Amino acid sequence: MSVTQRCDWLRQHTVFAALSDEALQAIAAVISVQRLAENQRLAREDTQPTAVYILQSGHLESYRTSATSMAQVSNLLPGSVVYLREVLLAQPLQETTVALGNVVVWAIPAESCRAIAHTYPAVNQLVSQQLADQLQEMSAELEYERDRQVALRPYLVNKVQRGIVGTSRYAMRLRQAIKQANGDRESVLIFGEPGLEKDNVAGLIHFGSPWRKLPFVKVDCNLLQANGADLFGRVGGKAGLLEWVGEGTLLLNNFELLPSSLDESIAALLATQTYVPVARAGDDPPATRTCDARIIMVSEKMMPCLDQKDLLGHTIKVPPLRVRKSDIAAQTGYYLSLLCRSKVCAKPRVTPEALRRLQGYDFPGNLRELEALLDRALTQAECATELTEELLWATGEKTQRFRWNLLNAYPQLRRFLRSAWYPDRINYGFTVWVFPIVVAVLLFGPQTRDQNVMLNFFWDWWWLGSCLIFPFLGRIWCTFCPFMIYGEISQKLSQMWFPGTLRSWPRQAADQVGGWFIFGLFTLILLWEELWHLENVAYLSGCLLLLITAGAMIFSALFERRFWCRYLCPIGGMNGLFAKLSMTELRAQQGICSASCNTYQCYKGGPEKGEGQETGGCPVYSHPAQLQENKDCVLCMTCLKACPHRSVGLNLRPPGIELWTTHKPVASEVALLFLLFGAVFLHRLPQLESLLNIDLHLSNFGWHSLVSIVALLIPALVALPIYGLMRWRRQCRSFVELAYGYLPLVLGGTMAHYW
Repeated sequence: MSVTQRCDWLRQHTVFAALSDEALQAIAAVISVQRLAENQRLAREDTQPTAVYILQSGHLESYRTSATSMAQVSNLLPGSVVYLREVLLAQPLQETTVALGNVVVWAIPAESCRAIAHTYPAVNQLVSQQLADQLQEMSAELEYERDRQVALRPYLVNKVQRGIVGTSRYAMRLRQAIKQANGDRESVLIFGEPGLEKDNVAGLIHFGSPWRKLPFVKVDCNLLQANGADLFGRVGGKAGLLEWVGEGTLLLNNFELLPSSLDESIAALLATQTYVPVARAGDDPPATRTCDARIIMVSEKMMPCLDQKDLLGHTIKVPPLRVRKSDIAAQTGYYLSLLCRSKVCAKPRVTPEALRRLQGYDFPGNLRELEALLDRALTQAECATELTEELLWATGEKTQRFRWNLLNAYPQLRRFLRSAWYPDRINYGFTVWVFPIVVAVLLFGPQTRDQNVMLNFFWDWWWLGSCLIFPFLGRIWCTFCPFMIYGEISQKLSQMWFPGTLRSWPRQAADQVGGWFIFGLFTLILLWEELWHLENVAYLSGCLLLLITAGAMIFSALFERRFWCRYLCPIGGMNGLFAKLSMTELRAQQGICSASCNTYQCYKGGPEKGEGQETGGCPVYSHPAQLQENKDCVLCMTCLKACPHRSVGLNLRPPGIELWTTHKPVASEVALLFLLFGAVFLHRLPQLESLLNIDLHLSNFGWHSLVSIVALLIPALVALPIYGLMRWRRQCRSFVELAYGYLPLVLGGTMAHYW
């Protein structure tokens, strides 16, 4: 290319167009051509310039590195003049320039450039004009940044409060979700219960991302204007937060409280990254603007309207503290460190009893409630060396209200219930030998009530004693029941003689059919008792005991643990029904179990661990932390012996409180309830005959059978029509639920009969 051609090109494509022809010719005469390969560096920042470069073809990239912020990058197109100011002012280079692809540059040596500028002052004026333009541009940017800081200051979040504390699987999943959201700029919905510091999770996402140096702005949606002007701005007026935040992150806190008038605008923003400023009435529709900000929403509930429209890049559920009980110890230590630092005192030790109390509480206020509780405890303790149980007085959960743990109040009771005496030595040292004697006396002894002491004991004292025990100790008879003792013996012998695996419980079928099996079997027993006068015939009473024992032994030889006792035993079904009225219960604290236990030895069995003893697990497959009613607990204390964390407690409670709190109404159980109620009338047929002055022909077997069946149906025949009348007059709960109100009356009537 000739000098003349170079002059023409410089006049058409560069800032030198304003120079005279002589100056352009002087510049063109000293130009040398250089070719750069891709990624080849033209010059490096903070070095002295050796030439001025003019980009003739290709593309260059200039950048300035910084230890405190992201690199500022600019792309240079053909015609760009590079390093003119630095050469003329003898300054170090401000930027590094690299070739993007194959590039051709014209180089003007530094000394030649200075000589030309000395000869032609217009070159210096050109640089002065560039400096003036840059100064004006910087002033405008500075004014804009000042206005931006003023607008963002009320909403700006400068740092994250804390990380995710804990090592539970929930904490690890939450960290992983945050890490995934760190890597892109897609929208995020964070939801969960109150008090979980969800805005802190949003901060972790922003400050852990490559865009951490950009603004992080938090806005409460319940404070936004209904028209969204503070978010989207006004046409020809005040700019909105979306414009001020730029490429930063906008956190919409309490998103569930967003004004409904903004739903469509926010949906469009998430879908298209565009928004429309608010216009005054009568004005032309404003132009759509592009939003560069990342949107994070925080809500106390899931937002199906967004999820169904596929508007969310990430959805993060923050787990409540009640499912992260294993993290409470770490959370407690962390908050105590922060609080003690602010109070300028030494960090106290948390006693094991105090930690168990925290783990046993569900914290409806989650992390904020835990922090407030520890702050209150520190203030009350006055910087003591340890925090004890009585300093941590959280609001008790419903399942723990009105309860008093007898094992804490009476340590000697705990020692006895954990000893070998209860119940094994009693069962295998006494009951297992006495029961055959009772059966033998019934089968082979005198057959009348006045002569057979065992017949008299069974029908007078055992039934009455059981009824008297129910209000105090619930289903405790099942712990010492001879039926299941011999069932356990047959189970051990079957494994000894025929080694193999016992069958697992068919739980689903047993739950559906077991209650009705008990109802049917109890019906047959009551009719047998009434029609054949079992209470006055010793050998028939002995046969009844043997039949129930045979059922326990057969099913124990087939199925693992106490399948008969849990699902099929008629006496156990009655005991479980009346145990709902007991003033005691065996329960474990769910928080301690979920936080400290990973073996479930109280349920599955296992070797000795800590103060926990070796056991075979719960005989009726009930976990004490999941118990909702006394029906499923036989008070064998296996869980108490197995637990190494002192989670299990024997609580004193208001009698029958589970009937209106936690128990589950079951139709087969209600049928058994009315059957037992009918048994009260069945047992008093002679008195009813005398009272009503009606001959019921009880001496005739057929009439006696018919009258017995009617007597068993009397309570249901009275209760059902009354319930129908209630339903006709007003709405009320289901009959199965309300029928349990008869339970105290049934127990009282049964007790009165045997008394």
